[in-house]
Parts: sequence; structure tokens; C-alpha cells
Amino acid sequence: MKMDLLTRRQKEILRYRAQGLTQQQIADITNTSKSNISIVERSARENIQRAKEALDFLHTLNALPLCTLKENSDLFDGVSFIQEEAAKTGIPVTLDPLDLINRIRSGFPQRIHGRHIREDIEVFLRNDGELLFG
Repeated sequence: MKMDLLTRRQKEILRYRAQGLTQQQIADITNTSKSNISIVERSARENIQRAKEALDFLHTLNALPLCTLKENSDLFDGVSFIQEEAAKTGIPVTLDPLDLINRIRSGFPQRIHGRHIREDIEVFLRNDGELLFG
């Protein structure tokens, strides 16, 4: 028996949302309530987030744990810390500091506010110099 990550209904609603429709418009099209659409959409997004976290974990299995960017620390200081720790391994990092900042911000928008790290971010280093985060 195949288990899909998203139900048919969740996929339908996400497709409508990707087309720019509001929850109310989708509710009207599908003959249901806006609150029902909201619940289904939220559940779909939570499923996607859990899948993303599982894939992120899977990718880190073959990587060296490098360091942790600690909660309440400065992102810019964290980037310097990552570079220092990576230098100790002898593996050159493939990202420059600006790309590293952008990657962390885009990958963990809920954990970063401005330059402030709101929640610990684990950093891993692959043998090819790619940094992974968890």
C-alpha cells in the first residue's frame, strides 16, 4: 500500500494557492468552508515541513558534525565560527561568507531574526566542502 505525503485534497488546495487564489475562493470552488481550507492547507504545510526535516537529517548522516550556532548569538559571529571550525578540519568550505549568511537565512527563516539566532542551528560539513544545516 502506497502512502502519499499529501492527500489528494491537500495537493488540490496547494495547487490553487500556488495559482494565487485565496482560501475563500478555494472554499467557494470546492463547496466547503474557508476554515476547512485553512485546516487542510496548514496540515499540508506541516507535512511538507516534516518531510523537509527528515531529508535534511538524511543528508547530514554522511557529514561531519562541525559546530552549533547557539540561540541568542549573532549570525555574523556564527559565520566566522563556522569558517574557523571548518579550517580546523582541513576541508575548504564551498560558500563565501555572504552566501553562507543567505543560505542560513533562507533555510531557517523561523530561527533567524535580523542578525539574531533565535534557536540553535546544527552545522555539518561534507568531505566535498558543502555545509549542511539541521
